[in-house]
Amino acid sequence: MSAMSTAAYDAVVLSGGAGRRLGGVDKAAVRIGGRTLLNRVLAACADATTTVVVGGRHATARPVTWAREDPPGGGPLAALDAGVRETRADRIVVLSVDLPFVDAATVSALVRTLERGPGERRDGGQDARGPEGALLVDADGRDQPLVAVYRTEALRRELALLATEYGSLNGLPLRLLTAELALARVTGAAPRASFDCDTWEDIATARARIREHGHVLDEWITAVKDELGVELDVDTTLLLDLARDAAHGVARPAAPLTTFLVGYAAGRAAGQGPQAVAEAVRKAAALAERWVAETQTGPQPDKQAAPVPGEQAGPVPGTQPGSPADTQASSPEGRA
Repeated sequence: MSAMSTAAYDAVVLSGGAGRRLGGVDKAAVRIGGRTLLNRVLAACADATTTVVVGGRHATARPVTWAREDPPGGGPLAALDAGVRETRADRIVVLSVDLPFVDAATVSALVRTLERGPGERRDGGQDARGPEGALLVDADGRDQPLVAVYRTEALRRELALLATEYGSLNGLPLRLLTAELALARVTGAAPRASFDCDTWEDIATARARIREHGHVLDEWITAVKDELGVELDVDTTLLLDLARDAAHGVARPAAPLTTFLVGYAAGRAAGQGPQAVAEAVRKAAALAERWVAETQTGPQPDKQAAPVPGEQAGPVPGTQPGSPADTQASSPEGRA
């Protein structure tokens, strides 16, 4: 469990939408920044004890439990019910698969709010028992019930009541569920967290946003780690500083080669994780400093051979006083 999380939870990712506005393309498999939408959302809830994906099966960056509503295509409440049946924790984070920018910080804020915030009843009053869920509110003030965390007991209760009242959950809107729960709301979270991809225009916008200054490096590093199956979190600032020092102090090609060797050395230090990377960076950075220092200082004079001011230089090494070499070096002609 990362330091960002405050309580154990399971996660349910709803991945079975028809994607009609995408021409029937499966949203979960659409790539943004080289990663599928499904894997991007799975990264946001990586701390979940169990992660249930409701929808068709896909290759995923980490293990998940698969579920499917019966019949498929029954809508969000039917899908949510199928996912909840596979969970065990007291809290369930619920996310839609089409959220390219939802992240672990958003999930953490939701979980913290559930534990501390007051619950708002349907009539607008405060529920003394505390909230039964916490959901994100977007920049336009709209509730986002698929960027939320719910208490499992309350979720199961309301899903069962709705199924009894309507005879089935198929085709029912999410607002029927949230209207019956005492909810806390999270505002001011990452403004992009609720951005969803319903159309190809949305996807084009998301692909452009990840290449904006301030986002592109994190996006690229995360994509590389997913592609290589690396779960290690490292201080990228340290690595960038090392690459800069190697490029400026040695030669440009030294930057990528040095960082590769640092990674290789850290990989050999099995089980040490970020500490191994930090130690390898420290050693390589110290080496780069020594390398640069040599070029800046220049050659050191031979202190034994240097004459003392006011005194004549001693004999040339390997000669005796009075020898031809000594005489030649000492005479005005020899110095000329």
